[in-house]
Amino acid sequence: MNRLGGETSPYLLQHADNPVDWFPWGEEAFAEARERDVPLLISVGYSACHWCHVMAHESFEDEATATLMNELFVNVKVDREERPDVDAVYMSAVQAMTGQGGWPMTVFATPDGHPFYAGTYFPRPYFQRLLRTVAQVWRQDREGVLAQGAKVVEALAGRTGAPPGPLPTAETLDRAVRNLAETFDERRGGFGGAPKFPPSMVLEFLLRHGTREALAMAETTMEAMARGGIYDQLGGGFARYSVDVDWVVPHFEKMLYDNALLLRVYAHWWRATGSVLARRVVLETADWLLREMRTPEGGFASALDADSEGPDGTHGEGLFYIWTPEQFREVLGDEDGAWAASVFEVTGTFEHGTSVLQLPADPDDPDRFDRVRTALRAARERRPRPGRDDKIVAAWNGLAIAALAEAGALFDHPDLIDAARRAAELLDDLHTVSRGPARLLRTSRDGRAGTNAGMLEDYADTAEGFLTLYAVTGESRWFHRAGDLLETVLTRFPDGSGGFYDAPDDGERLFQRPQDPTDNATPSGQFAAAGALLSYAALTGSARHREAAEAALGPVSALAERYARFAGWGLAVAEAALRGPAEVAIVGPPGDARTRALHRAALMSGAPGLVVALGTGNHADVPLLEGRGMVDGSPAAYVCRRFTCRAPVTSPAELRAELAR
Repeated sequence: MNRLGGETSPYLLQHADNPVDWFPWGEEAFAEARERDVPLLISVGYSACHWCHVMAHESFEDEATATLMNELFVNVKVDREERPDVDAVYMSAVQAMTGQGGWPMTVFATPDGHPFYAGTYFPRPYFQRLLRTVAQVWRQDREGVLAQGAKVVEALAGRTGAPPGPLPTAETLDRAVRNLAETFDERRGGFGGAPKFPPSMVLEFLLRHGTREALAMAETTMEAMARGGIYDQLGGGFARYSVDVDWVVPHFEKMLYDNALLLRVYAHWWRATGSVLARRVVLETADWLLREMRTPEGGFASALDADSEGPDGTHGEGLFYIWTPEQFREVLGDEDGAWAASVFEVTGTFEHGTSVLQLPADPDDPDRFDRVRTALRAARERRPRPGRDDKIVAAWNGLAIAALAEAGALFDHPDLIDAARRAAELLDDLHTVSRGPARLLRTSRDGRAGTNAGMLEDYADTAEGFLTLYAVTGESRWFHRAGDLLETVLTRFPDGSGGFYDAPDDGERLFQRPQDPTDNATPSGQFAAAGALLSYAALTGSARHREAAEAALGPVSALAERYARFAGWGLAVAEAALRGPAEVAIVGPPGDARTRALHRAALMSGAPGLVVALGTGNHADVPLLEGRGMVDGSPAAYVCRRFTCRAPVTSPAELRAELAR
């Protein structure tokens, strides 16, 4: 066993028995490289990454390759999900050097950590030649290598940050919709060609924008994804992306962040339209989260692997999820098997005559469909399951808390709210190491907190989750915890120009301090912070938080016209900022049916970024509730904007009318 045996990351532990003498990221590796006078070989990946597994099997488990690596380099393994700051700065280098990026990421760096050659996946024969060549160049042209590393660092230093800009206007958001329409796939949904990733944050913006064109793009995309192979038609939940333009063949790993974001946006689609399909996707995906992703501590695991074991003992991608007509007949019998194969389009859409399951249309016999699907799911449960990365990531659990809390309230599922609350308690009790302002740890596993400091997205997404949980439950603890986290955002992350760095000012010093205002698989830390700050300002009337939110939205104006796909969350937050957002204070006894009816009417509003404060009004510790009271003994709702409130109303119909204005 190498030096990874004591780590908590499931990804690093996957490599603990490699013949490669791996170091975890840290000063020990840098010191070893300086002592031996050899370069660092930094390999970055994550547990659910298919090609990471391929390179591991080909090279890192191969004795001859490992011998070369150990003789010529100090080898460092990094879990990109534990250390997004390390991943970000080296990914910038890979993209600058090669024009593209991906995982596994392979970086050759000086003992000071300056990258001088980089790439992604390398097949074993080429990788072995590359190892020898890089080592030879290091010995024979040290000056050139060091100069190359310095050039890369210097070039990247000018690429951080984003120019400040004005708060986006209504015209800015209209231009963003037009930009999205340019690459919209009208027949299949989604934007651009293959591979297609679920555009969760863009969909949220389109629903909030609400024009006919925006809603059409959102609905076409969400229906196509929900009916395609990228959605697990038996167990719920979405795969990471589709390798084709039709959403048919997924890259099979399932990520917590994708499913949290999609769960929430499908709930918002149902709220806006009453779509039966949206409701089914929300409840199935929420059930999958609780059934397969919840950990004993109450948090949510990071990912399910793409690969699993097949019936012949071999490992491969998607084996848990694919079917043949013969397998359908074995489970269901000839008649039901043939019917189900037609319903799910089992026609050889994957490899070797197998198929992923699609559902182009709802079957006309729902009882038969439920019976068939239950039998298939039970049969699938007997297959070897994909591996699970069970570390808890604060940011992604924050996204899950927000999604589950809202879904639980909208669909009257208190079990989902309870699950959101329990995950929030885990983040508050285990990941929070100080309060006022709070400091977060990014990860934990098996009830043991990691040592890596929280990044901007951890603070912002956790605050978003806490504020949503407060809106749903009225438990002011979560409002105050969000305020503590946002105080740290305002004191440890600012860049001095209105934006935010992705790493705190007292974090580990890398050759570059990471900062990227654009969305990737998750909302950018900067736009996520803008959203949470805006909501907190609406609940408190704080000009400081409002101004910080508006400044953080500055890059949206520059991105909207040409790169709107990479600013979806910022555009969604900008919609809320332009609309107010609407603020609703609900005052009444928490168990009163009339209070609950007003509360539900508020939560059912699709007003962009709407915030809800719920309490008795007496000794209120949430500013939006201060000075508000019941009306003639009846619970009341106050609709406000920028803390200026209209006359209170006492019925859900009146509240809906006020919010519609």
